[in-house]
Amino acid sequence: QVQLVESGGGLVQPGGSLRLSCAASGSMFRFWMGWYRQGPGRQREPVAGITSGGTTDYGESVKGRFTISRDNTKNAVYLQMNSLKLEDTAVYYCSAKDRPRAYWGQGTQVTVSS
Repeated sequence: QVQLVESGGGLVQPGGSLRLSCAASGSMFRFWMGWYRQGPGRQREPVAGITSGGTTDYGESVKGRFTISRDNTKNAVYLQMNSLKLEDTAVYYCSAKDRPRAYWGQGTQVTVSS
């Protein structure tokens, strides 16, 4: 059973930056990995994803501000978040998928507030 543990969330002012990390308990080199988020009163939505080969994809609302990366030697995926906005406030979840398997972390809170 793979476990994913997120870290790096916190409170930041609008315009600030945070870097989220997700550490996996096993080898993830074959897995698609990504980040989702769920804001207050909203459904969970995809934020960014990265394939095993390094191809990335982003949600429209974060394009140009967020960058996803992975380090297969450390079984980790990262999300660099810049120019944060109030509407980025959410619980951010790490996900790893290799169909039909899918794993989720417990989430880390990101709060953008002045």
